Amino acid sequence: MKNDVILLGHGSGGKLSHQLLDELIIPTLSQVAQRDQNDAAVLEGIDSSRLAFTTDSYVVDPIIFPGGNIGDLAINGTVNDLAMSGARPLAISVGLILEEGLPLTELRVVLEAMKLAADKAGIRIVTGDTKVVPRGKGDKIFINTSGIGVFDHQLKISGSGAKPGDRVIINGSIGDHGMAVLASREGLDLQSDIASDSMALNQLVAKLLQEFGAAVHVLRDPTRGGVATTLKEIALQSQVDICLQEDELPIGDAVAGACAILGLDPLFVANEGKLLAIVAADQADGALQLMRSHPEGAGAAIIGEVVAESNGRVIMQTAIGGTRAIEMLAGEQLPRIC
Repeated sequence: MKNDVILLGHGSGGKLSHQLLDELIIPTLSQVAQRDQNDAAVLEGIDSSRLAFTTDSYVVDPIIFPGGNIGDLAINGTVNDLAMSGARPLAISVGLILEEGLPLTELRVVLEAMKLAADKAGIRIVTGDTKVVPRGKGDKIFINTSGIGVFDHQLKISGSGAKPGDRVIINGSIGDHGMAVLASREGLDLQSDIASDSMALNQLVAKLLQEFGAAVHVLRDPTRGGVATTLKEIALQSQVDICLQEDELPIGDAVAGACAILGLDPLFVANEGKLLAIVAADQADGALQLMRSHPEGAGAAIIGEVVAESNGRVIMQTAIGGTRAIEMLAGEQLPRIC
């Protein structure tokens, strides 16, 4: 390409638009031949009585941060939303809103990260759209993704499925993504290497469902609002009480230290590569061991239990022997983390 930054003409629908698509976006993301570049993707050979469909938008600041960037974050987030329903991610769309002046070198980094994440997750980027807004009307790049998944089973996994006696399992450490983005955005020198945990979890979920099936009652990814908000949502949906054990929470020393300095609670900090699985008690230890044997679940831990039917409370047994109520995040603790 002749230009090294995004121009308003790249969003005009004319020659510059086609140049951007033909020379950078399509070759990087999907390599769809020109003859197949239509207004909609046609997906052949889908044989399923149920489909999952999700959409999300990503406006993270900064767009590149330790452990990832807005591109792989968008792919992984959409893949994980499909996986949490028990679906096998199949195809994804990508909508790009680019600000005039965005360096093409940064756009290329984002696009390449998206393609790498999609290939790793086994999902195809099949359609998309690109728009350009004037300088000062955006913030470098915003991304919208929508994803379709299919069900290879008849299981019904829902936030309303938690039952008394179930165990709560998380697949690894808490709060890494939110703290990595915050530190990068604010230029904080935390004397540590905190990196985003952004990754696709569909392969871990597939193995979990294959092995334990109907014993897996709930799957959720604790993104915005963190573990606390997600568990509160599940408790309300299922009308149960959930009790967490503070001394079982897997929080890395670097994240714990940074949160202590900044006055933040790790339970409310966002994650982008973590899942909460609520599993029948008699299968929980087996599910934990399966997670720990998988690269995306090496740090898995049982962090709590569904203790009773109720109106949706979450409490935590503290390390010093007391209890405290856990509520949803009030306000915006960490803006622009996804």
